[in-house]
Amino acid sequence: MTPADIREVIIEILEDIAPDEDLTNLKDEVAFRDQLELDSMDFLDIVMELRKRYRIQIPEEEYPQLASMHSTTTYLTPMMAEMEKVAS
Repeated sequence: MTPADIREVIIEILEDIAPDEDLTNLKDEVAFRDQLELDSMDFLDIVMELRKRYRIQIPEEEYPQLASMHSTTTYLTPMMAEMEKVAS
């Protein structure tokens, strides 16, 4: 999965979690919480959805890696690449 693919997945998850938010102008370098009305439960929903869809285990101490779109795609890219290797 490329960073662009991962970005699309995160957008889909955010659309499900915060359907009233306008995600068209989401800035990759700015924290999600600074751009969207997300609380800690919404953030956990993102983590849980990644676990459900892709069986990705994200340790709680690494949650800050998911603060912005850029940091999320950077963090998930090697994990998704490894998953694709295992699935092949």
